[in-house]
Amino acid sequence: MKGNLSNSFTRCDDFPDDGLKAEDKAAKAEVLWGQQEKRVNDNLECKSYSRLTVSYNQIIASYVVYLGRNSRTSKPSTLGNDGTTESHYDLLGSCLKSKEKAKEAIFYSYTSHINGFAATLEDDEVDQLSSVWPESESFDDEGMGPIPTRWKGYCETNDGVKCNRKLIGARYFNKGYEAALGHPLDSSNNTARDTNGHGTHTLSTAGGRFVSGANFIGSANGTAKGGSPNARVASYKVCWMGCYDADILAAFDAAIQDGVDILSISLGRALAIPYFRSGIAIGSFQAVMNGILVVCSAGNSGQFPGFGTTSNVAPWVLTVAASTIDREFPSNVVLGNNKEFKGTSFNTNNLSDTKYYPIVYSVDAKAANASAHLAQICYPESLDPTKVRGKIVYCLAGMIRGIEKSLVVAQAGGVGMILAYQFADSSSIRQDFFVPNSVVSGIDGLSVLSYIYSTKSPVAYISGSNEIGKVVAPVMASFSSTGPNEITPEILKPDITAPGVNILAAYTKAPRRLSRLIDRRPLSFNIISGTSMSCPHVSGVAGLLKTMHPDWSPAAIKSAIMTTARTGSSARQPIADASAAEATPFNYGSGHLRPNRAMDPGLVYDLTTKDYLNFLCSIGYNATQMSIFIEEPYACPPKNISLLNFNYPSITVPNLSGNVTLTRTLKNVGTPGLYRVRVKKPDGILVKVEPESLKFSKLNEERTFKVTLKAKDNRFISSYVFGGLTWSDGVHHVRSPIVVGNTVNPTLN
Repeated sequence: MKGNLSNSFTRCDDFPDDGLKAEDKAAKAEVLWGQQEKRVNDNLECKSYSRLTVSYNQIIASYVVYLGRNSRTSKPSTLGNDGTTESHYDLLGSCLKSKEKAKEAIFYSYTSHINGFAATLEDDEVDQLSSVWPESESFDDEGMGPIPTRWKGYCETNDGVKCNRKLIGARYFNKGYEAALGHPLDSSNNTARDTNGHGTHTLSTAGGRFVSGANFIGSANGTAKGGSPNARVASYKVCWMGCYDADILAAFDAAIQDGVDILSISLGRALAIPYFRSGIAIGSFQAVMNGILVVCSAGNSGQFPGFGTTSNVAPWVLTVAASTIDREFPSNVVLGNNKEFKGTSFNTNNLSDTKYYPIVYSVDAKAANASAHLAQICYPESLDPTKVRGKIVYCLAGMIRGIEKSLVVAQAGGVGMILAYQFADSSSIRQDFFVPNSVVSGIDGLSVLSYIYSTKSPVAYISGSNEIGKVVAPVMASFSSTGPNEITPEILKPDITAPGVNILAAYTKAPRRLSRLIDRRPLSFNIISGTSMSCPHVSGVAGLLKTMHPDWSPAAIKSAIMTTARTGSSARQPIADASAAEATPFNYGSGHLRPNRAMDPGLVYDLTTKDYLNFLCSIGYNATQMSIFIEEPYACPPKNISLLNFNYPSITVPNLSGNVTLTRTLKNVGTPGLYRVRVKKPDGILVKVEPESLKFSKLNEERTFKVTLKAKDNRFISSYVFGGLTWSDGVHHVRSPIVVGNTVNPTLN
């Protein structure tokens, strides 16, 4: 049963006389939003009003918990013992872990036409009342049939977690974290609930249902859905203060036993490590052996010329980079001299674009007891309200997050903020703000600063709105990790790119705890950037492919996604990186995800468990290392198979000297047909494919071809160069990137 979300709010200024200054009380003023009544399996879930406040000490306040209209005609009660009042005690008691404590807290029980209660609660108790996120509309099970009998998973229901026919599993694993700490965690950590929003966001991106009117504080309003909206989903929580291999492996083991079809892993190390030392690589190998495709994020370490930063590089996983979508959140700065600078932000269009406001550099508005440096970065308590009130404040990035800087400006009475980053692109904006805001580049920021000092009375305004369809996309995100593969350079990583910048998805209702701020605004949805966000996009598509083609292996699904990707943007130009230079396969792998094409790829490059074991043999793993991946002793081939002949959907030769010939095998998963090859040669490389055509007469028929690569004039290549190879029957286009490097110190183009 669904309730309606109330958009009304009430401002409460009745704080006790605690010696605070008026402006401090104003900063603590509580804004209450009505929360949605939800029922799961006809049982009331714990709901409350939430608030926005800066909190350094516990604040006791009264809250109204509204549960909807009551059809009863009984009298209002303050101490009544009727069934409704008892249900209120039970409901609050379930959240506070004590019915007696609930009875002490509730001072009104509404039992007539209104169903609800009023209670006196502390901050920590309000935090517990905010635990409602598995009940997000993205995981609503309305209209879904019974859970398949093959599902062996379950829901750990402590802390009020409840599963349904959509969210069919929720489990947590923290014993590895406890072992690292050297002592048990307190009971509040024994929960599958997501307290920071990351898991809710990624899971709903992969498989969230249709939710109309989804938005992030007014931004990106529309209908939200995951990549596979009708799929059943399960959550396995492994990250606490860090993600430990012991917990990761326990979750892999449980998920395999539970019977999942696709695993979406939005976590990883800063850089790659050998496969036999990686919990993700080991666990995902076991999953693939059991027919489960594992999709992993590439990492958020960005690009560093000369070496690769992608972390999840095992050939049996599908590794996802992050790129933009055709939506921006422009928030431009217009100065009094009519110069305009492009910026970005969320929900900033509530300043009049016809009115100029005075603008001040934060250093010139510093508080008497603050340093110029702290004022420059708008650090808490660094600004003088008499110098800020009614003005737009120019701040620099550093030390604390932009959301906290904006609060500092708001507390001091500022009406807006311009925040200058050294590198500002669409992926720089990862949080909302308390005042209208514009994040600009460092260069544009210097121009703004120059105007402030060259003008007697500098003024500016900030304006913006969502732009959809006008923005060239995709563009690679500046944070997205890149190749080459530092562990096995013969395997191109990342494999694919997908939307990972400013992605709207469901979010936790837990208060967001920052260094000096507790933000209690209820966020049913949030906008986040990262390869953690791009990974579940691909996972959702993989889920659809698994439904359409249940007999496909994990490698076949992976190949279908990779070989149907595109390398061009909406402007019909090559995909660019964040600096506007042309991106390469080290940025995007095979290209940008195209779900519709992946459903009917025509041909696939398939691989089996034996192929992966032979791969480990080829990279020199001994019996002990091999035993980490397979229980029984494995007899490696008498002569190691060349890594260049590993049947991967991409072709990488990291150390070409002279010429080399490699092989690939394609399997027909579509209609019979004749495929002809088309080659885009890497610069300075001769490419020969034999045969130049492949005829497929039946389903699952396989054909092998050879590719010979030769450096022109036997010259060494000065850097990595890139090309491609495409097989086509006129309908299907099966494309593989070609990456070739030199013999000494290969570097990025």
